Amino acid sequence: MAMASADSQPRFGQSVKGLLSDKVASCSGDVMALTRQVLKGSRSQELLGQAARNMVIQEDAILHSEDSLRKMSIITTHLQYQQEAIQKNVEHSKNLQDQLRHLLK
Repeated sequence: MAMASADSQPRFGQSVKGLLSDKVASCSGDVMALTRQVLKGSRSQELLGQAARNMVIQEDAILHSEDSLRKMSIITTHLQYQQEAIQKNVEHSKNLQDQLRHLLK
């Protein structure tokens, strides 16, 4: 019986070592997975920050474009008024030329 317990002692020690080794390997794998996840989260946070900065830049560009369109609309309106005034002056000028021709005859 003493022999059996002596034999079982090394097997028990080996199985404990094997279980411990498996547990260490499992924990190492978990630590590596956690590290990858943290790095991935860090990268995601970095990408979100970059996206937010890009969005601010785009928003500024859109606001600038809206302001430019408003100014162009005002300029277009003024140009239309000037065109109408020029057309009226051309018509008035033609009338004056007709009157002047009539007087010179």
